[in-house]
Amino acid sequence: MLTDILTKDVVRLDVEGLTTPEEVIHFSGQLLVDSGKVKETYIEKMEEAFHNLGPYMVMAPGIAMPHARPSGDVSEPCISFIRLKEPVSFHHPFNDPVRLVFALGGVENDSHLALLQELGRFLEDDNVRERLLTITSYGELAKLI
Repeated sequence: MLTDILTKDVVRLDVEGLTTPEEVIHFSGQLLVDSGKVKETYIEKMEEAFHNLGPYMVMAPGIAMPHARPSGDVSEPCISFIRLKEPVSFHHPFNDPVRLVFALGGVENDSHLALLQELGRFLEDDNVRERLLTITSYGELAKLI
């Protein structure tokens, strides 16, 4: 599933100039908007979730997974991936700072949870997380997946 969803158009490596969680969430969400998989309003919902729930989306050391509840704003299950050139603090007590960001969009609860679970399994491997910090192209990411 990840290879079908995490396509070249929604991946950016060494993104510069983002200094706040809101900027990171917006940038990663905009990739999904530009790919036609979510509406602009979904970015607003991800930002609202961050403001209302705090840094819950920082799921592991250095890794954030911005998302919002499934809604009509998402046309198909999707994920974007950005690697930040400079880490950003999301104010998480244990898992800051963040360099790897996977924004997720789900159509309904089941697909949303399945996406989170599959991505979680992929990221639980220490070698995968380390490679994500050093890959230089989408092709290397595709092989890693």
